[in-house]
Amino acid sequence: MFPRLLAFFLAELTLAACSAPVPVKPANFPRDNYAYAQSYLAWLIEKEMADNNITGLSIALVDDQKLVWSSGFGYSDAEKKIPATPRTAYRMGSIAKVITATAAMQKAERGEMNIDQPLSRYLPEFSIKSRFNSTEPITPRNIMSHHSGLPANFLKGMLSKNSKYFTTLVNDVQDEYVAYPPNFVFAYSNLGMTLLGAAIERTSSQDYNQHIQQSLFEPLGMRDSYFSSQPELKGYSDGKVSEFLTLRDLPSGGLVSNVEDLSSFMKMVFAGGRTGNQQILKPETLAEMFRPQNDQVPLDINMRMGLGWMLDSSEIEGGGVVANHGGSLLNFHSELKILPEHKLGVVVAANSASAHSVVNKIAAEALKLLLEAKTGIVQPEKHRAAASGLVTADAISAGYFDTIVGVVKVDTRFGNLNAELMGYSFQLAPQSDGWFGVKFNLLGLFPISFSPLDDIRLAMTRIGGREVLVGSMGNETTLLGEKLQPSSAREVLIDYVGKYELVNQGMGLTPTSLSLNYEDGMFIAECTFAQMPNMVFRVGINPISESEALISGLGSSRGETVRLYKDKTEKHMLFSGLDMRKIN
Repeated sequence: MFPRLLAFFLAELTLAACSAPVPVKPANFPRDNYAYAQSYLAWLIEKEMADNNITGLSIALVDDQKLVWSSGFGYSDAEKKIPATPRTAYRMGSIAKVITATAAMQKAERGEMNIDQPLSRYLPEFSIKSRFNSTEPITPRNIMSHHSGLPANFLKGMLSKNSKYFTTLVNDVQDEYVAYPPNFVFAYSNLGMTLLGAAIERTSSQDYNQHIQQSLFEPLGMRDSYFSSQPELKGYSDGKVSEFLTLRDLPSGGLVSNVEDLSSFMKMVFAGGRTGNQQILKPETLAEMFRPQNDQVPLDINMRMGLGWMLDSSEIEGGGVVANHGGSLLNFHSELKILPEHKLGVVVAANSASAHSVVNKIAAEALKLLLEAKTGIVQPEKHRAAASGLVTADAISAGYFDTIVGVVKVDTRFGNLNAELMGYSFQLAPQSDGWFGVKFNLLGLFPISFSPLDDIRLAMTRIGGREVLVGSMGNETTLLGEKLQPSSAREVLIDYVGKYELVNQGMGLTPTSLSLNYEDGMFIAECTFAQMPNMVFRVGINPISESEALISGLGSSRGETVRLYKDKTEKHMLFSGLDMRKIN
């Protein structure tokens, strides 16, 4: 929820006004009449595409077994003036994880995979190091719920044009460490889902794409869907064709599809796993996929994850659980959302770098309109009052915090508590019970109310002995990060402070700067990339020995290992297969 909210906020800061009139909502309209939903969404899509310079976008709405509406906007190929349609192909990114999880559950039904057995039972070569005494194994179940403790990625070769087939990861990770013990904290892992795909391939005696074609796409009539590392599609940035990245990790992000094909997938879900005369999944299997798997994980607070599906009970009031998954690959963004209780769903896909927050916003609005048209349930103007889900909420103090968007420094300038995020300045305004509201600092000085922030509250609390930062909006409270402490082993890393270059160009992204900095007793790694010129990535580094350090914080890409070594007179840092050499 919060990453999308922050992206939405940053987009709102620069939106231009749209001159087209908003469609007038009728006072009353018949149930199951989706005419207003279509007209409003068409207006909203045109507005968002113009405001965010989006080249092409497609949408489909589903009510049970009916494709209510599907349409395309803009262009799939702007140079050739080929319009986007409901059958335009997009890179769907991480929506692939829903497909991979579905394939794993099919195997579970057939007795070919027990999701509670160690992954190594189905992938014998798989092994990874651990510093933890946990006896819990890495299993398909905790991989599908992103609680395996595996690193977020193995970066070397992940986006490289010369990358190997994804199953080579099984050997590549044998010298890596897990970030956490299983079932410790939600930590999104592309690596985990890719390894699960390798296990599916191993137990299928055919390559991954062929297996998914036969077990899912062909029975569902998804005739234009497939998995590919480098499909021949155009993606755009600022209205221009932009660099196309090859993706090694097919099971976690290599899905190519269109909104009408994914509508067929939603129909199968709403039919209790059935399509025509064929049972794709049993109803009880689907129920398990939509059951929260992490109720007993304290650090997850009230964030819930199913098997392959993210679950949100606060996004749409009266709609029940929203099961969803989004996907992003630089220039392609998508969002799939369903209301299983009401058998309503939407999928949105776009081919432009600036569409990340837009696809989620459109999908959320579509579900609300579908729900109102089908049931009469109208969304309130404001969220319900915040329900923290915490025993205590402690005041935020100055210092460094690792968050879902990187390291943030909080200070006390002018007697106020201020935070810097992605070049913007915010004031943290004390409220009650230790909670803080968030105000935007105009010109970095003057706090003003800004509607996307008005319902957000922040606080510190202690969970499992860790001092964590939490955020609350509506009735949802989410782990945002952890307060960092100065390094107790300064001497280990101090000689590694400086600028670096990448020795083995095996990532795909082009670093424009790499550095390790020492700030107020903190070691902060910082990097920028040519493909994302406005983003600066900052993470804390904490040495644990003469040869190893950990990425500080909690969650995805945190807790991972950085190796330190010297080659003759040069100093190196090795992370996720990438070798970085100090150059000054």
